[in-house]
Amino acid sequence: MGKRRRATRRRTHPALIGGVVAVAVGGAGFAAYSMYGAAADEDIAAGGTAKTFKASPVTAAEVRAAADGFLTAWQGGNAAKAAEYTDDTAAAQTVLTGFSKDAHIDDVRLTRGEVSGATVTFKVSGTVSYKGKSKPLAYDSQLTVVRRAKDSKPLVGWQPSVVHPDLKQGDTLVTDEAGDPPIEAVDRDGAELTEAKYPSLGTVVDGLRKKYGKKAGGTAGVELRVVRGDGADASQKDDGSGKSESDDEIPDKTLLTLSDGTPGTLKTTLSATVQAAAEREVGKRKGASVVVMKPSTGEILAAANSSHGFNTALQGSLAPGSTMKIVTSSMLLEKDLASIDKPHPCPKYASYGGWKFQNVEEFEIKNGTFRSSFAASCNTAFITQAEKLDDGDLTKQAQQVFGLGLNNWSIGVSSFDGAVPVQSNAQMAASLIGQGGVRMNPLNVASIISTAKTGVFRQPYLVSPDVDGRSLATAARKLDGSVQRQLHELLHYTATSGSAAEAMAGVGSDIGGKTGSAEVDGQTKPNGWFTAWRGDLAAAGVVQQGGRGGKSTGPLVAAVLKAGS
Repeated sequence: MGKRRRATRRRTHPALIGGVVAVAVGGAGFAAYSMYGAAADEDIAAGGTAKTFKASPVTAAEVRAAADGFLTAWQGGNAAKAAEYTDDTAAAQTVLTGFSKDAHIDDVRLTRGEVSGATVTFKVSGTVSYKGKSKPLAYDSQLTVVRRAKDSKPLVGWQPSVVHPDLKQGDTLVTDEAGDPPIEAVDRDGAELTEAKYPSLGTVVDGLRKKYGKKAGGTAGVELRVVRGDGADASQKDDGSGKSESDDEIPDKTLLTLSDGTPGTLKTTLSATVQAAAEREVGKRKGASVVVMKPSTGEILAAANSSHGFNTALQGSLAPGSTMKIVTSSMLLEKDLASIDKPHPCPKYASYGGWKFQNVEEFEIKNGTFRSSFAASCNTAFITQAEKLDDGDLTKQAQQVFGLGLNNWSIGVSSFDGAVPVQSNAQMAASLIGQGGVRMNPLNVASIISTAKTGVFRQPYLVSPDVDGRSLATAARKLDGSVQRQLHELLHYTATSGSAAEAMAGVGSDIGGKTGSAEVDGQTKPNGWFTAWRGDLAAAGVVQQGGRGGKSTGPLVAAVLKAGS
């Protein structure tokens, strides 16, 4: 980082103008306002004696005093005084001091926006200056006034996002020569990939810059950016958790470029055509995410989310519902607990570990086979086998054959590798149908069906390992040949004659698929899952609170598979 200097500010005293407080700072003005907030109801009074405070809304006068004090002091460059108007003085002073000292933001102006309950929006504008270069800065933020627990005093509820909406705990705003040179990410055919054209790729490009900026041959410019705080060390564990410290890192984010660096070119495995289709399809749905990949190589062709903050497609951690039955079925087939056309039970209900499980709409299949149970997504066909399994069997299958939950995927950006922890009793049974402690995202599920199609786990990746010499993860063993053929047939039958058939109609002849839905506490509808292949394309998607996967997510996955032709 470059050398830092404390900004020099000219300060004046507030004056009453037109019935509101206004303060001039470097020619800037500020208007005060009022809002309402919830109150804490009890804590410890001075002297250590327990005292109960009456829960009451923050009054307009109290809000005016707290908000005016905080914003006036902040605009005036007095970080210590502004921090005193918050409920976390030390944390607030650190961030507010850095706003001028490290981010080099001066001539600050704060303008009130809308009031909604206890929240008030406001506009921030100023000038970012560094080594003779400067640019204007403007963005929206908000604050909320709360009552401090120990004495019920009305104060600004401190969060770093008050200063800038992209700030999280431990983050700082910094202006200097950027540590990582910019990159020009291109697709497999050389087409440029920008956040403006492909909104879901914003965090992906940030992550690629963090990992490959210096390797891609560019030079750094001067930027205002969010520098992420250091996370706690996390030991890697071979317990199916799927998490590692490196995968949990969030890349720094550029907020303003004062002078452009020279970008280096980084080729990815993405397809601009497939990515555009994925963006289009998730944009039609709320809470939707999808990933497309090549089963024969592991190359990721697209990753898209309808929400562009957290990258659910690559980093999400959600119960995958019945799509997990692909992994479970491979295990049952290997253990001779099922065979594709042999009789297999599918009763209305099945109990294990004190829980009673049932099928959707309480259906049953009398005198059915495992093929018919899988195609109809019969829950009890799997729960009835729980008593014949050891607690760790599903975890071993997921790790040894499907490469899940080993903390070792290296796709080119941060990802979550899935979690299939060892569980017992009812939770073990629930895991067999993708509930319990099992957690996945569309990337993981696309990898699962790819392994089922080819019989071999090939770790998904966005950037070729040839770029940096890294090693891709491998699985301990392949699927047994007979098991792989049966699993392939089960998925093909489901896509042509089972629960996935409606969505996959017209997609092609070399197809396979699996539907899923996952119950989530507090949701009125389950998350809908769907995964399928078409030739050498595999895709998986989720629509949160979408309902049953065949209806909610099947059309999404089918559409992106068609676009990849």
